[in-house]
Order: sequence, then C-alpha cells, then structure tokens
Amino acid sequence: MEHVFLGSYGPLVPFLFLGAALIPLFLLWSVFWKGLALWHAARRGQPWWFLAILVINLAGILEIVYLFFILKLTLNNLFTMDSDKAKSAVPDKPVQQ
Repeated sequence: MEHVFLGSYGPLVPFLFLGAALIPLFLLWSVFWKGLALWHAARRGQPWWFLAILVINLAGILEIVYLFFILKLTLNNLFTMDSDKAKSAVPDKPVQQ
C-alpha cells in the first residue's frame, strides 16, 4: 500500500534527504572559491576576470581554473598577499629621474 503523501516516490526519500543535506555543503564550496578568486582578481586589477567570476556560476570550476591555471598559484601562496605582487598583471610604473 502506497503512502498518500509520498505516492510512488517512497523509495527515493533517502536520496532526497541526502540531496537536501548536500546543498549547504555545495553552497559553502562555491562561496569559498568565488570569494578567493574575486579577491585575487580585484587585487591584481583584472576587471574582466572579476566580472566573469562574479556573473558565471559553475560550482567553483571557473574560480579554480582562474586561480590554479591562469594565475598559476600553489596551495602554499593561495592565501598570501605576497603572491599578488609576484605575478601581477599590472606592471609597476618605472621611476622617472
């Protein structure tokens, strides 16, 4: 006998609860990588990357590609401010004498 509320979805209930439990984890994952990538793009003066990362939502994939393949950061310098100056896209202005 089928339950009136669940109908024929009874066997799927555990998967629905698992999916609902994963949503906050997915949200934290995405916000973490987006925030880190936006911070690096802003510090390096890269407005097009900043805008693309802000608008395009790909579950952290674009952010990870930007940080590790475009900027070529490592896990050691991912959270340091020194890494921003090492490979900055905006060259320093030469000092005029």
